[in-house]
Amino acid sequence: MEPSSLEVAVVPAESGLHARVLDHLGTAICGGELAPGAVLNIDELVDRYAVSRSVVREVLRVLASIGFIEARRRVGVMILPASAWNVFDPQVIRWRLASAGRMAQLRSITELRTAVEPHAALLAATRIGHDEASDLVGLAAKMWAAGEAGDEERFLHLDIEFHRRVLLASGNEMFVRLQDLVAEVLTGRHKHHLMPHHPHQQALQMHADVAQAIQRRDGDRARQAMVRLMEQAFDEMKSLWEQTVAPDVDLGRDQAP
Repeated sequence: MEPSSLEVAVVPAESGLHARVLDHLGTAICGGELAPGAVLNIDELVDRYAVSRSVVREVLRVLASIGFIEARRRVGVMILPASAWNVFDPQVIRWRLASAGRMAQLRSITELRTAVEPHAALLAATRIGHDEASDLVGLAAKMWAAGEAGDEERFLHLDIEFHRRVLLASGNEMFVRLQDLVAEVLTGRHKHHLMPHHPHQQALQMHADVAQAIQRRDGDRARQAMVRLMEQAFDEMKSLWEQTVAPDVDLGRDQAP
């Protein structure tokens, strides 16, 4: 039986309500508005967001799947501490970047990238195909042009694609899975105005250095160039979080209820 027009119309609406409630609760948990140990009441959530119980249940299912909440007998749905979260979930990264925990998220992701991406560049130099290497050099040139032109949207797109391709070319399936995390943090920096309007020429040159070293299959030089690029990104972030007065939400440190 074909679905009725009413059923077809309801599905997108329910989906939109689900996303809205999920984003609000996820950001509230990441930001500490809903502290560890707090209990969520389904009926209260239904009234607060003016949605159906099925929408609330689906939202809670998603939050449970990433370690934000846990249903406990005779207690209810309890908020879990940050140490229980799946911090590699792109949604978690997005919510933390939109919350008071923004600087802590930037710090941890930048530290992860500093540890992983230089080695990914080294591996890429030994495993990348000829055409892929040429494309990477061309991508770095496009980044330079977008940066010089002040085209922030295009530069962001190209920057995400550049780092995605380096991780992919590493041939390490676990490194490849980090591409969504890198995309989220680069997008978040742009969205929350945490990137310079015009990329520093030094950063543009570093991307070119990484690409050229990979194309030449010089693993050591590729790794060193990526180290410099990550250090430059780390220094940018460090200056930002040192200016932050509000306390961040750090993983492993529970917030006061």
